[in-house]
Amino acid sequence: MRCTFRPRLVNGWFEDPVLFVDFAHQHRALLFDVGNIGRLPPRDLLKVSHVFVSHTHMDHFCGFDRLLRVCLGRSKQLWLCGPQGFLANLAGKLAGYRWDLVASYSEALGIEAVEVHAGTCQYQRFECRLGFIPDQPPRGVPFDGCLVAAPDFSVTAAVLQHSSTCLGFRLDERFHVNILKPQLDALGLKVGPWINRFKAALYAEAPGDSPVTAMTVDDRPRTFRLAELAEAVARVTAGQRIAYVTDVADTPDNHRAITALIQGVDQLYIEAAFLQCDAALARRRHHLTAARAGELAGRAAVKEIHLMHFSPRYTDRPALLVEEARRAFHAARSQPSATETPTKP
Repeated sequence: MRCTFRPRLVNGWFEDPVLFVDFAHQHRALLFDVGNIGRLPPRDLLKVSHVFVSHTHMDHFCGFDRLLRVCLGRSKQLWLCGPQGFLANLAGKLAGYRWDLVASYSEALGIEAVEVHAGTCQYQRFECRLGFIPDQPPRGVPFDGCLVAAPDFSVTAAVLQHSSTCLGFRLDERFHVNILKPQLDALGLKVGPWINRFKAALYAEAPGDSPVTAMTVDDRPRTFRLAELAEAVARVTAGQRIAYVTDVADTPDNHRAITALIQGVDQLYIEAAFLQCDAALARRRHHLTAARAGELAGRAAVKEIHLMHFSPRYTDRPALLVEEARRAFHAARSQPSATETPTKP
């Protein structure tokens, strides 16, 4: 199965955690945290539609200025979310610049911002042409865990605790549409932009008799009924599931919330800041050890674990963190129940 989501960590183990998720064959991407994003070229940043900020410590939010700089002066909409206090933090960043020329821009950026609390979300809009000064107070809506519900994907958030409130995230592909190349060839069809339109119709649950125009290998349009084409060239399988968890305290409440969030995901990106021998330091700094990260992933039946956000105290020995997490992961997976909450060592 070819994957729709193409996630990659932007930085190394000891640098700012930033997860960039590119969508295959689409001009769209998601960002999880926006610390140092210097390695992302403008062409990638211009794909970003949604930014999910775990919390606004500098190493998770300082790159917003670069993203803003790249998007400024373009007709683009950005959607950002973060934990309690996020709207004030974002407004403060935007207020740090003079915007006396933006009213004349022919194309203007708009930002929809969301502040997540347990049970509620606060929404506020920042328009470039208004100098990013909101003309309406935040509006509150109930929050049931789902932040984004697009036709083809959703993003769920869990409210967690670091030294202050933070968020963990899970990205779910609703289902995956596999295009069967031999069947395309048999019908004389070629791969092209029409396939994205075809998939969009499937995600939108369009009627089976809806017309879909495909392109033949000799560049001629050919129209099919949606149901007919789906039966001929597509197979629907389970979608990808990716989770992102960083800067969380090693507490029972966090264990329960993280386990529920990451249960059964295909790929988990999780911090492993300290070795278990430094667990007391990890608790004081409100971070996970590599052993705890591996244990949580294993008990939640995660398929693949990716580590990040190592403490610089281990710069000369990162392999110890990797090995500790690997051992804990496999040990937890081998236990009878993969859903029990880990006990405190």
